[in-house]
Amino acid sequence: MLAGTVIPAHPLALTARRTLDEQRQRALTRYYIDAGVGGIAVGVHATQFAIRDPQVGLLQPVLELAAETAWSWRARDPSPFILISGVCGDTKQAVAEASLAASIGYNAGLVSLAALSHASDEELLRHCRAVADVFPIFGFYLQPAVGGRPLGYRFWRELAEIANLIGIKIAPFDRYATVDVVRAVADAGRDDIALYTGNDDSIIVDLLTPFACRVDGRTVVRRIVGGLLGQWAVWTRRAVELLEQTKRAWDDDLLDRKWLAGAAALTDANSAIFDARNRFAGCIPGVHEILRRQGLLRGTWCLNPNERLSSGQSREIDRVLRSYPDLADDEFVAGNLERWLN
Repeated sequence: MLAGTVIPAHPLALTARRTLDEQRQRALTRYYIDAGVGGIAVGVHATQFAIRDPQVGLLQPVLELAAETAWSWRARDPSPFILISGVCGDTKQAVAEASLAASIGYNAGLVSLAALSHASDEELLRHCRAVADVFPIFGFYLQPAVGGRPLGYRFWRELAEIANLIGIKIAPFDRYATVDVVRAVADAGRDDIALYTGNDDSIIVDLLTPFACRVDGRTVVRRIVGGLLGQWAVWTRRAVELLEQTKRAWDDDLLDRKWLAGAAALTDANSAIFDARNRFAGCIPGVHEILRRQGLLRGTWCLNPNERLSSGQSREIDRVLRSYPDLADDEFVAGNLERWLN
């Protein structure tokens, strides 16, 4: 985790009847593993929060399927791999979900605070401590546009006091807020908390930025070392290559301006996939559409039948594919798809 890796937010593969497509769900997990990721995040936004609805009842089956597939597909691979489970709801629900994930074999929980929108910072911290008593946690700064709330420096500084906090997904889509999180962790003196970008609109800039913080009269440099991203649920082979390239670039005194061009291209592509112009209404279907075009999914169906591609979103995806063909990993997928499906 501290070295930095790619962790895609795992989508949910459904049939046209909106039931779990186990074959395609396994294929996605195998795709991510063969692409070279260091972990997967399951039960998160990309997996669709509705899997928790009693009438759907897919939380446990989906968590188990991803874990079993990962273990079997990596049976002969000794390299580290982390399974992260999304943890949602009020404290009672979150602790129950954490206990379930831990019993299956997940290593950590990504703690969503969206259900606690009216709680005080102290109540949020008590909530996180309760989950951390079950297993290690990832803090999560979710952007307000999709259900998050502003969380200031003081919250993150106190969260960093939780010993079982192993990482933070920084995803406010806000540079000021991003700096708040990094500064808080630096001020806490914690060098064992892995900082991961969730800012899908600023992936490359996050990965290349040395954050210089003054702590006790000296300069401490912290970096965002990897990504836990919905954007990295697609074109994942390229994401792995990108992260390795940014790591090599860290030691360059002068960064080539190609990085700025690449950052703009990836942000533009993400705007189409995530449907930013419609306040992210087509975010999950946009991810599905890329995977459908590659043959990994049969369709873009979501558990909520009203969740679909926005008007014009498919054309926007066409545009970014024409504009930035090097972002896609179509050849890699085509060469392995049959094996993943079998």
